[in-house]
Amino acid sequence: MDRARVIVEAATRMARELDAAAIMVSGELSFEGIETDIPIYYTSMRPKSIIDHLVATGKEGKGAARELIDQLSRESAGNIEHLQNAVAIEYVLDELKKGIVIGIIETRDSSSIIVHNLDENPLIKAMKECEERVKPEVISAVLKIAFDIAVTGREGKKIGTAFVIGDSEEVLKRSHQMILNPYAGQEESDRNVLDKKNGESIKEFAQLDGIFVVDESGLIHAAGRYLDVDGKNIDIEKGLGGRHVSAAAISRDTVAVAITISESGGVIRIYKDGKESICIESVQPATRYL
Repeated sequence: MDRARVIVEAATRMARELDAAAIMVSGELSFEGIETDIPIYYTSMRPKSIIDHLVATGKEGKGAARELIDQLSRESAGNIEHLQNAVAIEYVLDELKKGIVIGIIETRDSSSIIVHNLDENPLIKAMKECEERVKPEVISAVLKIAFDIAVTGREGKKIGTAFVIGDSEEVLKRSHQMILNPYAGQEESDRNVLDKKNGESIKEFAQLDGIFVVDESGLIHAAGRYLDVDGKNIDIEKGLGGRHVSAAAISRDTVAVAITISESGGVIRIYKDGKESICIESVQPATRYL
């Protein structure tokens, strides 16, 4: 029996015995001929080669052994983070809500099977903390739109934007319009993030400079809004621009939650209480196999 088949069967057996909610695969392992009623998802990740790394660095002997151990540790941490991101995305998309996920990570040099508990996923934990301030369905709806923007942009063009959700009266007081508000005078049904038919218009307005202001119930009050906040003493990752500084600052000065999408790279971040609460770099949803 070949190595790939042994790994697939072992992961399937573990998933069955642990009553797992799903199997998440990063790689090209085939489940053809495997009988299981457990959902299987495939998520993409750039393959890494430890051997290539060692050749590139020219390490030999004990130095190579030490480097191999260090590289394995870094790769393991990266694989677990990738799995956490993939599971968190499926949580937002309402595909996975609780239980255990069996993860299979396949690279050119190695394979690993990971047992991951959704209740212990740090991104899902942080998301649930945000849901204490804003309805879960509203956070989920905005994040689904954010994923779409991050992956597809608008008409093939990458775009960045931000949504400030909750405490809308205070947010409006601490901001002003950069342009005419495209949502002024619109019916509630046309500015509700919970209504999927509004997704295309939201993506269209995401091309405007400024941010979206969304209330606790999911109604958009404004787009193209400029935040009048003081960015002093805001500690965010170096290299991030004014959009992220303002988003972090408004989450410090109000009880709102801010979601940003980076134009370069499509990274999604959530700010609460002036700090980055969540960062999702891999926003491509997994593909369900079974």
